[in-house]
Amino acid sequence: MAMDLSKASFWGYKRENGRIGVRNHVIILPVDDLSNAACEAVAHNIKGVMAIPHPYGRLQFGADLDLHFKTLIGTGSNPNVAAVIVIGIEDGWAKKVADGIAATGKPVCSFGIEMHGDHDTIMRASKMAKEYLQGASELRREERPLKDLWISTKCGESDTTSGCGANPTVGNAFDKLYPHKTTLVFGETTELTGGEHLVAARCRTDEVRKRFQFMFDRYQAIIDKHKTSDLSDSQPTKGNIAGGLTTIEEKALGNIQKIGKKCMIDGVLDKAEEPTGPGLWFMDSSSAAAEMVTLCAASGYTVHFFPTGQGNVVGNPILPVIKLCANPRTVRTMSEHIDVDVSGLLRREMTPDQAGDALLDCMFRTANGRLTAAEALGQRQFVLTRLYESA
Repeated sequence: MAMDLSKASFWGYKRENGRIGVRNHVIILPVDDLSNAACEAVAHNIKGVMAIPHPYGRLQFGADLDLHFKTLIGTGSNPNVAAVIVIGIEDGWAKKVADGIAATGKPVCSFGIEMHGDHDTIMRASKMAKEYLQGASELRREERPLKDLWISTKCGESDTTSGCGANPTVGNAFDKLYPHKTTLVFGETTELTGGEHLVAARCRTDEVRKRFQFMFDRYQAIIDKHKTSDLSDSQPTKGNIAGGLTTIEEKALGNIQKIGKKCMIDGVLDKAEEPTGPGLWFMDSSSAAAEMVTLCAASGYTVHFFPTGQGNVVGNPILPVIKLCANPRTVRTMSEHIDVDVSGLLRREMTPDQAGDALLDCMFRTANGRLTAAEALGQRQFVLTRLYESA
């Protein structure tokens, strides 16, 4: 019998704007690459806060800069984050990011390094970080209905077992979550190639369908403009090919299994955009694992399903990544990275409903505080999506 979710609940942290988080991080967020060292120094001084370094933020412009700000503000605004210290080389951009996060009502402040230097900036930021951390440590979880949980998905290092086992397990879980007003998202625009018509057919309205097709065609135009003879080193990857996926179309048909059989696509998001209501959303996004998961975190999602075939180690600083796998060799050789073993599907020792329930059980345990394998192993990839080169 499938898991009954009609009265399901989890224990989370209620934030000032009403959103519910499943983690309680205090983060030190650099606006740019020049501020990484200061952020990491604050995290070294104040045990329990977390710096999130990255290599960008200088001389970006236009839509690329807009996405940079949107991703940083979204990361700080995510309900898995209790409070934020923003550090930038310049006051102006640091304040812009902090002001965006402040709209949620959570504690946030910003520091500029220019005219102060690292030492003074680190000292002042460390004092605030200590206050924020002690405040966050007093927060307590409360029981919340399932509908308050936002779940994202993205697959990585797929092989033939992905489309036959791990991805349909996510689909089974999504089909069970969807009727309960949860907020779900999938993406990986290029990995729908050859199966985009199947996704379009699942869009709830003509307006949603047109928006999806616009996003798909926009990404496809970039691929067509810059591709060489083919995409054999990227789509499918060398790992995909080694795992038996010979074309992007084969990969796409497996990828689409993650949206289940019953869900309808209720809306379409641009990169790092926050959904406006419950349901299943499509987000235009890279198919690179860390980029896509970073965008999901910036869109406000709080738990992530990550099916893999050949094995992927990706994690995220603030979004717990639950890995599931149906490949018995990968489960054996990379067991420390796998949270949910569904290889029994391929041996006919497990039904699709049992696999979906196993994933949902892990989801509830993770939401209630259990660390995922990626969290325990310190996998904290934070990778910003770039649209084009800097000025």
